[in-house]
Amino acid sequence: MQHNGPMPASLPHAAPAAAPSPVLSPRQVALILFALAMGGFAIGTSEFVVMGLINEIARSMGVSEPQVGHVISAYALGVVVGAPLLAILGSKLSRRSLLLALMGFYAFGNLASAMAPDYHTLMLARFVAGLPHGAYFGIAALVAARISRPEQRGAAVGRVMLGLSIALLVGNPLATWLGQAFGWRWAFALVSVIALATVAMTMRVLPRGMNAPRPDALRELRDFNRKPVWLALGIGAIGFAGMFCVFSYLAPTLVNVTGVSETFIPFGLVAFGIGGIIGTVAGGWLFDRLQFRAAPVVLVWSILVLLLFPLAAKSVWTVLPVVVAVGTMGALATILQAHLMDVAAEAQTLAAASNHSAFNMANALGPWLGGMAITAGYGWTSTGVVGAAMAVLGLLIYAWARRDAAQALDVVPAKSV
Repeated sequence: MQHNGPMPASLPHAAPAAAPSPVLSPRQVALILFALAMGGFAIGTSEFVVMGLINEIARSMGVSEPQVGHVISAYALGVVVGAPLLAILGSKLSRRSLLLALMGFYAFGNLASAMAPDYHTLMLARFVAGLPHGAYFGIAALVAARISRPEQRGAAVGRVMLGLSIALLVGNPLATWLGQAFGWRWAFALVSVIALATVAMTMRVLPRGMNAPRPDALRELRDFNRKPVWLALGIGAIGFAGMFCVFSYLAPTLVNVTGVSETFIPFGLVAFGIGGIIGTVAGGWLFDRLQFRAAPVVLVWSILVLLLFPLAAKSVWTVLPVVVAVGTMGALATILQAHLMDVAAEAQTLAAASNHSAFNMANALGPWLGGMAITAGYGWTSTGVVGAAMAVLGLLIYAWARRDAAQALDVVPAKSV
């Protein structure tokens, strides 16, 4: 997610022994950032396209919509597992080589998804496709920071993450339309093509020599394995699940509760994408002013919006504004990403990748809990109530983190509370 505003001093470029980067022209920097953002666009399109094609996939595979929700969870679990694992396993590769390998692997995972012959194979293919997601964003952020001038590093990282936000607004509705018109498999095939184009462009524009000295692996693991880091990740994994709980079943909710046709679904996805971009910008603005205290503001807002969703879903005139509001919950991702940069010390790579693991844990948890509520007979709009409960739990984790931070202040001043 994009962070607007000054980035913390602990951004990955802060390694004291970093060798100077190759001198790049502004045009070269812009092309590299565009290539990296293209990868983010491919990932964002693939991650969320199942939500828009949930009805088509259910009919094609002969399963229920809640069962297709488990396909969403399978991808998210792939991100959770793959982000820290591939970041560690790939530590011996150059960042350029690792980026190319991760995006090539992503193209393979989406091609396998497009060719999956049955439901269980699709589940496995989506898990495999999710593995490189978090590691790609973590390494791309490091590269973006390395090639940019010190005062422009935050903006550079933001441009890479903007690919994910644009995917919500453009890529997801486009892939959904393509899937509705020609079959859901074509949506994944499109993502595979974009991923391969990212590999080709990155290979062409990103020069060798982008590597900075890295902390010792044990030191990075030691800094990562601290309570403030885990609590921040816990807020994302639990408190953010409500957004995915509603968004995962938005398509069948629009059809079965709001009463619109399936051709209307891309408009709902556009509304969510608009909310996502607003939330990304608002999250940076809130963090600049409130620091970590911005997290409960977004969580309380989330509770109100999610409780309103079951009422708003009954009319097309009210559901779209509330879907925009649900999308603004993405502000939490920006806030937690910035906060993690403050508390992760030398574990910047693991923190950058694991932040995506946390939010994809939410992406796994939300559809699973929402699917249970729907299957139990509570109706499509029960996802709003379930999601609000998850936001309440996230608020409790935040209170735990604040209490620990207050206790730490009695021992040594903290940089960011």
